[in-house]
Amino acid sequence: MRKKLSELDVGEEGIIVDILRGPANLLRRLLDMGLVRNTRVKVVRRAPLGDPIEFEVSGYPLSLRREEAEYVIVEVE
Repeated sequence: MRKKLSELDVGEEGIIVDILRGPANLLRRLLDMGLVRNTRVKVVRRAPLGDPIEFEVSGYPLSLRREEAEYVIVEVE
């Protein structure tokens, strides 16, 4: 099942299948942070108000705002 990265619950993980078109600088930033196709991503925790969200990507912690995570589509196993 495909979901936006921002829709995953804490502890849930998936594999990146697509990155949607958005602002050019955001797309480049996401790619530079290692969010590329076929990469496994896991939600570690959310801030009390839901923003930012902390992920584990390739063994490293990464924090994204919810609006940034909306552009990343993952396949949930």
